[in-house]
This record gives sequence, C-alpha cells and structure tokens, in this order.
Amino acid sequence: MGTAAASHRPIAMLTDAELEAADPRYPKWATMCQLRRLGLPVLNAVLVTPGQDREDLAAAVAVMAEATGQDRLLVRSDGGLETRRYYRGGNTFPLADVASTAAGLLEAGRAVILTEPTNRFTNRLTALLRMDRPAPGQPGTFTIEALGPGYDVADLTRGGIPPQATVTATVNWSHYQEPWWSDLHLTTDLTPDAQQTRRTRRLVRLAADVLTDTGHLTATTPNTTGQDQAAAAEAWLRGNGFNQLWQPYDIVGAVVRRARTWLQEAFLIAACHSRHGWTCLATAISDLGGRRVFWDIIDGRHKYALRTTT
Repeated sequence: MGTAAASHRPIAMLTDAELEAADPRYPKWATMCQLRRLGLPVLNAVLVTPGQDREDLAAAVAVMAEATGQDRLLVRSDGGLETRRYYRGGNTFPLADVASTAAGLLEAGRAVILTEPTNRFTNRLTALLRMDRPAPGQPGTFTIEALGPGYDVADLTRGGIPPQATVTATVNWSHYQEPWWSDLHLTTDLTPDAQQTRRTRRLVRLAADVLTDTGHLTATTPNTTGQDQAAAAEAWLRGNGFNQLWQPYDIVGAVVRRARTWLQEAFLIAACHSRHGWTCLATAISDLGGRRVFWDIIDGRHKYALRTTT
C-alpha cells in the first residue's frame, strides 16, 4: 500500500497510546477509541477527516475492505456538535457506493467513520444506557431503555420511538456497589396498540432515513403520507426476508439477564470519562445476533448544537 493507505489504520490495530490520543474534535471516533481501551467491543473502523482528498478516501475504503474481507462498509459521520438536520448515517453500502456517499460528507465538513458492515434490519436487541448525576460525588440515576428485534439504536436516540422495556436504579457513581434485584425498577410498554404504533414509527423512519439513502426506495413526494412510507418499508422488509420486527421476543427476560452487567460496564465508562464533571452520559449497545457492539459515548453537552441550523 502507498503512504495514503498506510495512514489509515483500523481501530483494531491501534496501540493503547494511539487510542488515547484520538482527536476529541471527532467525539464518535474518540469515544470508540475509549471504549476499545476499556476492553468493550466496537466495530473495526477507520477515520477520514475533512481536508483529506479522494485518494485518501479511496485508500481508507481499500484498507477497510481488506481488514474485513467484505464487499460492503457502513458509513457514519462525525464532527463535534450536531444539528438536528445533519446526515443520519449508519447505513451500509456496497464498496462501489461508499466513496461517493463519504465524499459528500467530507465536502460538507463532516468527518467519516468507515466500519465493518452491519445489517440494521436484523438486530436482536438494542439498548441505550444513560448515566445521570447532578454533580460529582452525588447520587445519580442509571437508566436502561431497550428495544427488541428489528429496531436499532437510532430509533431510541433520534427516532422518537419509546422503549419496550425501561429499567432505572439509583446509583452512586463514585463507588460501585452490586445492586440487589429490588434496586432495579422495571417498566414495560407492550400493549398491542403500543407495539403497533412503535412498528409504524419504525417503518416510517426506515423509509425516510434509511431505505431512500441506500437506494432501496425512491424519495418521497409532497403527496406521500406516513402510511404510504410505512407500507413501502414493510413490503421491502418482508420481501427481503427481514421479518424480525414482527417476531415474538421476551424483551423483559433479555433485559433482566443483562441489567447488572450493563450497569458494571456503564460504571466503568463513567469512571474513566475524560470530563470528570459530567452530568449526563449515554452509550448504546446492539446485539447483532451472536455479537454485541458498543457504538460510542454521548456527552450531554455534545449531543446537539444550541440552535438548529436552517
């Protein structure tokens, strides 16, 4: 490989010192590196920053294709404070389309994270772990929000889709203590009406943000209704054998079995966070079907810009 290719080393190959030195201007990437330093699983990935040319981008694509042995890659965008109208990435594209999608993000001033491919239609379990405290040294709250098969992290973080199961617990983030089962308070929202509303919102979001981006559905017109979008997304999913959204699943059992492990991992993330004065942190986990991954760490002050870009 040439010099450009050699400059793009997958996160799985970075040394501990390189992981620690990750550029904080790109918080998704920097926190992926932090998660890997903590021994928590992340997708293998490379970072391409604004200002790098198309040769650099092509080299990064080649590096990841070789590292994964795949003919597809997932494209994420990164770059500090986000606006509510920024590109909603996380979609997987054939290698032939990765460079053009990524190039548009770079031209818009966003960094690009290229990762090994995933299938967001077949996730087994998705959970958002939230850590809250009013100030260092004071008791706070640990919250789990979870969705079962067919959903993904963006449904919880951006899609406005309510969780099927929620667990809360009072936690002293300064000192880890194994919780009693009675310390974990579980609530569920699993009525037939709630499940149907949740599926419809998921289908509309897939049609609007995912399947049009990947070219599987055509863009909507002013006359397209949410019902039309949901029907189109459902037809595409079922036609391609992605029926997970309609499968029965014991979400309560899945969450209860994992809750204490998730608290341990959340405590590790909070204890090692670079900003000791944090008041709200979150991380998301996906069970991809036999394999789980953490996506990044969200600091509440970085989630959105103070005002929406117009």
